[in-house]
Amino acid sequence: MRVYVPLSLPGLAEAYKTGELGSGPFVAYAVTPGLREWYASDDIEELEYAALGRAALASLRLLAAEPGAPRRRVVIAVDVADRAASADGREAPGEVRVAGPVPLGKAASVHVDARDAEADVTAAAEALPAADGGDDDAQSVVDGAEDHELLWFATQEIANLVGHGD
Repeated sequence: MRVYVPLSLPGLAEAYKTGELGSGPFVAYAVTPGLREWYASDDIEELEYAALGRAALASLRLLAAEPGAPRRRVVIAVDVADRAASADGREAPGEVRVAGPVPLGKAASVHVDARDAEADVTAAAEALPAADGGDDDAQSVVDGAEDHELLWFATQEIANLVGHGD
C-alpha cells in the first residue's frame, strides 16, 4: 500500500539521520474506503492525489505546531505492507495508522513546497486555528497554501533537501 506521510523539513532531516520514518504507530494518508467516499472518484490517480493533499494539510498542521520549522510542507510517499497500515473508520478521510517504524529506503518519492510558497504556507499555518473554528476568511487563507503544488523529488535528493548534500 502506498501511504503519504506528513512531515516538516526538520522531521525529514530526522528521518534521514535515523534512516526510518516514525518510532511507533504514526499517522499517514492513503486511498481508503473513507477517502473514496469523501472524494467520490474511482480514478486511482485522482484518489492518490487526494491522499497526498490530505497529507499536505497534515504537514501544514505540523508546521503550525513547530514555529521554528521552515514554512514548507513535506510529504513522503512510502510503500508499506497492507497489514502495516490500518484505519478503523473514525479517522479523517484517508487517514491510516502505520505500525512503524518504516525504513526510509522504502520511500518512493518526497514532495516539498517550493521556496516561493513559504509566505502563503506561513499565513496558512497561522490561520489554521481560526479556520478550524469556522472562520471563512481564515479558511480562504489555508486554501491559499493548497494552490501551491508540492514539488516532486527522488529519494536520492533527500540529503540536499535537508542540507547534507555535497
